[in-house]
Amino acid sequence: MADTIGKWAPGSSYGPVLSQTDLYLLKPELELNPILRNANDKFQLIFNISSGQTVGFNHEARDRDLPFNAKDEPATLPRVAELIIITDLSPWCTIVRNANGVTMNDICTTVWKEYTDNMVTDKEFESLPSRLQEQVRRHATSSQASSWQQYYAPAQPPSRFRRVGKYLRP
Repeated sequence: MADTIGKWAPGSSYGPVLSQTDLYLLKPELELNPILRNANDKFQLIFNISSGQTVGFNHEARDRDLPFNAKDEPATLPRVAELIIITDLSPWCTIVRNANGVTMNDICTTVWKEYTDNMVTDKEFESLPSRLQEQVRRHATSSQASSWQQYYAPAQPPSRFRRVGKYLRP
């Protein structure tokens, strides 16, 4: 484990940061940080996409959260200036950039900003089945105003939705 910790320690002593062209020409095997692969026995990342809060979890210490001390670690080895995140868990791809090498913190911060700052486009919303569209509208209306406001002024359903939330958030 000490080898793994040293290998992923924060710092700039990992050789040059590779661009997309470098990756194409050199064809190195890109290794993801063990935390991203969920392969770190002592730390499992818990990332709240609604608040941006990052903490860790250790199965051996279930009674407390662990601080996210790995935030300055490189996300990949060799380090890269740009990382494109595509997952089955989301319909959106996220591009993370850092000229000094993408770190774990860069990933969490960029994903959080992308999902909280960007709205679902009309085309994306229209592509949802009508049942899910109604669930999104209902959730957005119920979370739009506090309970006392709903008695005095009925909430108007929003026409745009953020990418993050239980379903999506207005």
